[in-house]
Amino acid sequence: MAQSKILQPIHPDIANKLLDEYAAFHNTHLAHTAPIHELPWDPAIRSTPPVLGGSEPLKVGTVKDYPLSKCSVRVFTPEGDPLAGGWPVFIFFHGGGWTLGNIDTENAFSTNMCNRARCVVVSVDYRLGPENPYPAAVEDAAEALQWVYTQGKTELGINPSRIAVGGSSSGGNLAAILTHKAALAEPPIPLVFQLLVVPVVDNTASTTDDRYPSWQENANTVSLVPAKMLWFRNNYSPNKEDWTKWDNSPIFAPQETFSKSPPAWIAVAELDILRDEGIAYAEKLRDAGVPAEVKVYKGAPHPIMAMDGVLEVGKQLVSDAGIALARAFGSH
Repeated sequence: MAQSKILQPIHPDIANKLLDEYAAFHNTHLAHTAPIHELPWDPAIRSTPPVLGGSEPLKVGTVKDYPLSKCSVRVFTPEGDPLAGGWPVFIFFHGGGWTLGNIDTENAFSTNMCNRARCVVVSVDYRLGPENPYPAAVEDAAEALQWVYTQGKTELGINPSRIAVGGSSSGGNLAAILTHKAALAEPPIPLVFQLLVVPVVDNTASTTDDRYPSWQENANTVSLVPAKMLWFRNNYSPNKEDWTKWDNSPIFAPQETFSKSPPAWIAVAELDILRDEGIAYAEKLRDAGVPAEVKVYKGAPHPIMAMDGVLEVGKQLVSDAGIALARAFGSH
């Protein structure tokens, strides 16, 4: 039988840097598949996970979906009784380049945060491009925050003074944007923490950008290659003039809202083109007087958080995130 053609080889530029466990999974499960950004667009692709290798969701107390005006949220509540005043709550946005994913995406991460940090998790099934481009996802994120803040105590048993936000990749983008929107809200919405995993913070970045050397250094990485990132960006935000708006690229948010941002834990992957964006975002927070911890996962490419079912580095990231969130809530 003829060997199937390798369509996504591991480039020599990164072969010696890439974790062995990722390389083994890639060569077995991904190398012979066509990159999604080179295929004709078909929304049916959303019925499969954006990233292979995820763990199964953990058992939690309850799981319930709630409709908002344009999207839904899935709410994970821990077993047992809440603390006096209500559960702390973590509003989470899944990854997928604002293009892929659905309400089931990264539920394993949501359940891990629910159990590890003893908090309610609200996972937002925000609208996606290309059908619903920017600013639809931002509008859904803002509505979810308002709903949790105003209705969460009654509907979910949460404490509205203990809200954290977070997300992965494009979801990290939306979470970061929310921290600035919360500061500008009337009245401001208090947030206690932001947990950003391999976030997109600057949609003007490119391989010719001196501000973020990782775009050039990791141009031949696996998974999130520059062409795929630009495909996601253009699906979501086809008008280039929008890319410099801070609710598209939160690194351009005003200094006053950076100074009012909550403390941050930011995970970046060494072999990710987005690595230096995440680091730069942490530096902007620190310059504004906000504590920001950065964890760099050595030898890792972009999608490891969602590969915690097969990669030890993915399990480690999920564990680290759970510890950081628990600490922020005072439950660790």
